[in-house]
Amino acid sequence: MALLSACKSVGPDYERPQLAVPGQYSEQADQAQSKVSTIWWTAYQDQLLNDLVSKSLQSNTDIKLAVARVEEADALAREIGAATLPQVDLNAGANRSRVTELGGNPVTTNPRNDFKAELGTSFEIDFWGKLRRAKESVRAQILSSQYAKDTVALSLSGLVATNYLTLRSLDSQITLTQESMKSREASLGLTKRRLEGGVASALDVYQAEVASANLSAQLAELTRQRALSLHQLAVLTGDLSLNIASADIQALPVPPTPPAGLPSSLLEARPDVAQAEQQMIAANANIGVAKAALYPTISLTAGLGGESLELGDILKSAARIWTGGVSLYLPIFDSGKLNSKVDQASAKQKQALASYEGAIQTAFREVNDALVDLRQNTEREDALNKSQIAAKKALDVSENRYKSGYSAYLDVLDAQRVYNDSALSYVQSRQARLAATVSLFKALGGGWKAEAQSQAK
Repeated sequence: MALLSACKSVGPDYERPQLAVPGQYSEQADQAQSKVSTIWWTAYQDQLLNDLVSKSLQSNTDIKLAVARVEEADALAREIGAATLPQVDLNAGANRSRVTELGGNPVTTNPRNDFKAELGTSFEIDFWGKLRRAKESVRAQILSSQYAKDTVALSLSGLVATNYLTLRSLDSQITLTQESMKSREASLGLTKRRLEGGVASALDVYQAEVASANLSAQLAELTRQRALSLHQLAVLTGDLSLNIASADIQALPVPPTPPAGLPSSLLEARPDVAQAEQQMIAANANIGVAKAALYPTISLTAGLGGESLELGDILKSAARIWTGGVSLYLPIFDSGKLNSKVDQASAKQKQALASYEGAIQTAFREVNDALVDLRQNTEREDALNKSQIAAKKALDVSENRYKSGYSAYLDVLDAQRVYNDSALSYVQSRQARLAATVSLFKALGGGWKAEAQSQAK
């Protein structure tokens, strides 16, 4: 064992690659910031959203699949770890035989019994570190699977939050459309009375009916979209009977902007980046496994037991049997088969490195995208809020002018259409701004604190 501990494993030792990480993001966040919570969705102060995310993290099929993969990787690690220790087997048997009396060498004998029991062991001496490299590889695979589960959980919570915001946006749009329908139905009734009084024309009535019918069609489409959004949330949470009452998206506060932090922190904060690095560590260790196959394999074997004609004599010293030996296996000529496996392992390590670099680049792009989306959607929401306020004032003026006979009904229809569109656009911009905060939480790792990270320490 002292000799074994002095041996250095063949193959390259892992070192994190030095990548050119930018000193800052191309899109900067506001100065007023707060830390990202591990349960970042609670920043929206909506208990129903909290319950939906918790339910999805427990019941979603993608989460269950990720957990099963972690269990598989853990079982594989135990298998590889067992290979570094001696294996002890029990080989026992009993048989009864008789030798022919009519063969080439006739022997007269009665049938005989033979009882045998033996404990055997075998152990491969890991001179070149093949088993140690295999253990290093599988340990990285365990961490990779755990980080993969964290990535699924982060994506799932973001997806639930985004769909919930869509549902609330549709609720508000449906409410606005229903209010607009009441207004247009009242205008239609007024127009019909004015037609009966000879003040308005039949054209005004027809135009009012068209506007009312268009809003009915719009309401039907919004109701359809809400049902689809609810069905999606039901699948994400694993609750196919999910039913959510209507609520106003304006009741959801805009959470504080999370800190963008230093770009280098993405290497630690995002589980997908950590997952890619662990895959690279595993691929690096597999190079050592492949190289160790080029060297001799030395194994020790031993056995101890007893063999006798009578079962009662098997434990006596005269019946004792034992064996001991050492074996060496060295490949001499294999037409380059083992060398090709080393080349394959090296190529897979290069692939893992490229995936790691790609994960970092994707992380930077997503942070920058989320920052610019949040900033521009905030400005868009402010502008559309002013637009809907002005459109409502214009609608009030046009309705008063029509009632007083100073303008045509077409002006009222146009003002109603503009206000309806402005109000819906404002609600949609609110949804887009809140969705941008979700994207930023996810891009920065969502306050992620991996279970795998604490286990690795």
